Amino acid sequence: MASCAARLSPIVIATTLFLAACGKTEPPATAAAGPAPAVTVVRVAKQDVSPQSTFTGRIEAIDKVELRARVEGFLERRLFEEGTDVKDGQLLFVIEKPPYEAAVADAEGAIERAEGALKLANTEVDRFAELVSKKAVSQNDLDQRVAKQTEARGALMQAKAALQKAELDLSYTDVKSPISGRVGQATYSVGSYVSPSSEPLATIVSQNPTYVVAPVSNRLVLEMRRQQIEKGADPRAVKIMLRLADGSTYAHAGRIDFVDAQVDRSTDTVIIRAELPNPDGVLLDGALVTAVVEDAAPKQALVVPQQAVQADQGGTYALAVDAENKVQVRRFKPGRAVGGVVPVEEGLAEGDRVITEGVQKVRPGIVVAPTEAAPKAVGAAQ
Repeated sequence: MASCAARLSPIVIATTLFLAACGKTEPPATAAAGPAPAVTVVRVAKQDVSPQSTFTGRIEAIDKVELRARVEGFLERRLFEEGTDVKDGQLLFVIEKPPYEAAVADAEGAIERAEGALKLANTEVDRFAELVSKKAVSQNDLDQRVAKQTEARGALMQAKAALQKAELDLSYTDVKSPISGRVGQATYSVGSYVSPSSEPLATIVSQNPTYVVAPVSNRLVLEMRRQQIEKGADPRAVKIMLRLADGSTYAHAGRIDFVDAQVDRSTDTVIIRAELPNPDGVLLDGALVTAVVEDAAPKQALVVPQQAVQADQGGTYALAVDAENKVQVRRFKPGRAVGGVVPVEEGLAEGDRVITEGVQKVRPGIVVAPTEAAPKAVGAAQ
């Protein structure tokens, strides 16, 4: 047994050494450091800021008219191109005329007959009046002729009224625009049968000027009124600017021309309306816009671009880049956003660099490659 153990010991030793070698692990290779993430930064800077209030409103045309058929018949012509501007009194549709021209001719004939009957009745009255004076006929005979004269006069009046109606119906076969504005899509094609009960033939919307209408908190209405009175101005003459759906600022300002006399009890809001010029037809009826009211005179304030502002359960913060290009979380107290920037009340200092682009690529503590951009001007398009 001893000699057998001696013979096996080299094998056991070799196996043990092999297994030990297999169990060894090499130290991991050091990962190559990648390039620093590229980010865009903007310095916190002072700007003139006018405190603003914003609210959502809709564009409403001052005039909007549905063209309807006032007589029945087949559409003979359409004399406009859909979506173009039309003038007050411009001919847009023509409904078949022959039935109404015939009605006018018939009414004119009825007048001729009624005038002849009245002429005869007048002659009869004159003749019987003379005979009564000579006691050749009785007063009763004269009274009968006077009654017929009255009937003939009434028949003539009816005939004239019928002619007037026939001529009016004939005029309704020409459908004209009652206002200047932009005409929409035609509801019916040429050859369609229309009547007063039909859908509108088309809709015309006035373009310039136009309204923006919005529900505004009663608190804001009272503030605007107080500020105007303090400036010695008309309380309703408040300047309104618009931000359009693409974020751009509308080129023309408007002024409030109507404030409702009642407050909505469920929302504590008041309907206000402002009139704005619309020379290029940019503002379309029904469009959703953001109305902006400047609350007071401009004042200097530290601001950061709105796209640099982040928020979590801990509050509002921005990712800042320090002198060593490391990312830091900087919490701050924001003011009310104004025209694409956010005033800083505390927590950030002038000159601090905050990340506006590339936030999703970084985390606190890492080194970044910053590219500095110019501060965003208040009111610039976003």
